[in-house]
This record gives sequence, structure tokens and C-alpha cells, in this order.
Amino acid sequence: MKWLLSIAACGFWFVAPAAAHPHVLIDFASEIVFDKTGQIAAVRHHWRFDEAFSAFAIQGLDTDGDGKYSRAELDPLAEVNVTSLSEFEFFTFLTAGEYEAGFSAPQEYWLDLEDGFLTLHFTLPLARPFKPDGAVVLEVYDPEYFVAFALPSEDAVRLAGAPADCGLRVQLARELDETAAAALAEIGPEQRQLPEDLKALTEDLDNSATLTCN
Repeated sequence: MKWLLSIAACGFWFVAPAAAHPHVLIDFASEIVFDKTGQIAAVRHHWRFDEAFSAFAIQGLDTDGDGKYSRAELDPLAEVNVTSLSEFEFFTFLTAGEYEAGFSAPQEYWLDLEDGFLTLHFTLPLARPFKPDGAVVLEVYDPEYFVAFALPSEDAVRLAGAPADCGLRVQLARELDETAAAALAEIGPEQRQLPEDLKALTEDLDNSATLTCN
């Protein structure tokens, strides 16, 4: 399949058409999902890819030639996405103090295409659900900044089925200044890892949500 390419021998899902670092832009929304016992059981994601990447990724997937992209036509693409994400810890980090939660295989995943934008929906069940005791932090980001994740608003992270005494505080990432953006733009798409001297530029670009329950 022409839209699939391995990068740095680690099976990264796609090659993006963008020439500058980052090479894939994703607006995301997430839900921290609780079970009936009050434990955090899963993280449910909705990732909208940028328009250029979306157009690139769907090439050749309109198998019936009707000019539309059904869920069935997009299913192979969705499977490649969620399968490859395990190599990168799903770009999802859920921590409580020094404890970092692990995730099982993604469930309930699919892609849809609307107004030229691909959106990937998937649920990450926790390998071990746990009841929050103190602050729990959810972060979604790529440490190498090959993929840039952005929260469109503070409302983009929500709680699902949480006890009434739980609250959420969302921190939006700052924007890159022009100097940092210019330095990152010089990195080509063939380079997956961020050079050490540029990592400091992206250290505080992650979006986070802090959950607390009384």
C-alpha cells in the first residue's frame, strides 16, 4: 500500500506530505473514562489530522470509485494506525505521582472523513484500572515532535462516568516562537528523532489535563 512506509525501522504509520518539522498535525479531544466502581478504566481519543495529511493518507482507498469514503474503506487505514501506535506508547501518558498507567490493545477504533479531515476514534483500556488518589495527569504528545498534538480548547478533555467529587483542569500548550519554529523546520521527514540540541524547544509543548477527586 503506497501510503504506508516504515520510518527508522520502527513501523511509523505514515509519511506526511509536510516538509517541515512537525510533519503531522493533530487536533485532539479525549475522555477519561471511569467504570461503575469509580476506577479509571480507559482513555477515549478523537484525533483529527490536518487537511494535507488527510488528503495524502486516503489516496487509493476509494475502492468502489464513488468519490466517497465509507467506514469499511477506511477500516484498513484505521487498523494500521492503532497497530502502529503501540510502538510509541499511543502518545498517551497517564500518571499518578510516580505511577504510569499501562494500556491494553486499542478497542472501538474507526476513521471517518468529514470536510476533508480524517478523524481517528479509539479507546485505550487501562491494563490495570485504578481509583484516583491525589492528582492524575493525562498528557498526549510526541516527545520527538514528529507529530504535533494540539487541544483546540479546554473543553476538549472531559470526564466520562466520573464520581461527582472529581474535577478536571486543562492546560493548553504554548505556541512555538518564530526562532524555534524556524530551527525545527530544517529537520526533514526522514528524521524521526529530534536532535538533542533542539529537544529543549519542545519540552513544554505538551497539552495536559489534571484530574483530582476529593
